[in-house]
Amino acid sequence: METISSYMESEHQACDDFFVDSEQAVSEQKWEQAQKGFSTFQRAILHHFAMEEEVLFPAVEEIVGSSMGPTQVMRMEHEQMRGLFSEMEQALVATDADTFLGAAETLLVLMQQHNAKEEQIVYPMSDQLLASRLADVLSRMQAMASQ
Repeated sequence: METISSYMESEHQACDDFFVDSEQAVSEQKWEQAQKGFSTFQRAILHHFAMEEEVLFPAVEEIVGSSMGPTQVMRMEHEQMRGLFSEMEQALVATDADTFLGAAETLLVLMQQHNAKEEQIVYPMSDQLLASRLADVLSRMQAMASQ
């Protein structure tokens, strides 16, 4: 049976691949390709955030009885990343490779740290806490993917 960890880690990998593609296009100054690639990345990662913020985190918080702790930290980090997305979009519009790549470097570090926390702490904890509801939580997240 698929777990929250395996499902969400595969989502991380897909987002990482889209990110690398857009960063590569900017570094080669292939602006149309960069905009398409960044749009694909942003759509994928915002969808990933939505699955966590609308389904996974509330399910965990319901069992734990608090929205403080790891899920709160993850939400704050999502907001930090959203701010960088905006900066990167503006750099794409201005065809400013230096600004885009600078923000991308910051985003990469944030994503690596964030994903490590999710993969080592949040997802295993979720698998354990939500064991009796695993199929339901996974199906709700997967249903969001088809919307």
